[in-house]
Amino acid sequence: MASKKYLELQELSDAELVEELKGAESDYDKARFDHSIKGLDNPLELREMRRDIARIHTEARRRELAQASPEELAKRSKIRERRRRK
Repeated sequence: MASKKYLELQELSDAELVEELKGAESDYDKARFDHSIKGLDNPLELREMRRDIARIHTEARRRELAQASPEELAKRSKIRERRRRK
């Protein structure tokens, strides 16, 4: 089942997605700094923040691949096939 955050990200435009990513990364950096200085009440928040950032990156990549031309997708498939053979 898709998470609530993932469903929210699908509704955002590309510009909003970039802004969400910038905000999430700055919040993560600030929380990580605070944790190293004085500690957080719940350090598992850092893990959730990292996962949210990964969800945003995943959605951006999904959109990028959806907009790719068939030639670009074919080239990508060849590269992935070469990697599997190694």
